[in-house]
Amino acid sequence: MVPLELPVGSPDGLLVTAEDQDFIVFEQRMAPIHQHQVVLHELGHFICEHEATPVMRPEASQLFLPSLDPELVRRVLGRDHTHSEAEFEAEYIGSLIGQRIGTWATQRIRAVPPEYQDLVARLSTLETPHTESEADE
Repeated sequence: MVPLELPVGSPDGLLVTAEDQDFIVFEQRMAPIHQHQVVLHELGHFICEHEATPVMRPEASQLFLPSLDPELVRRVLGRDHTHSEAEFEAEYIGSLIGQRIGTWATQRIRAVPPEYQDLVARLSTLETPHTESEADE
């Protein structure tokens, strides 16, 4: 996971696959909920093994970006960021993962089995300090 300030007009996230490591780069200035969706979308590309499409020949890549491996440039810059089938599939997979892992809310509220409701109610009172006026009631 690599949060970065990405240039204006660039995608909000990128999946960068190298020989021995994979990276998800995402715009660090986005709202956390948007960051999560972008990361899940990029995980969708990874899970579906989407291939990048060539955007520049290796010779051109070496000319413009000599310090980078041409294959790496192709994989990072080559994916079609439009309304392609791969983009829809990655978004769908990301949404499914998001549903399975829960909400992005900072406060998680879960159903409490009836046999534990009294205990949870008593423990919950410890979280919220009472004011003097409430204590007198």
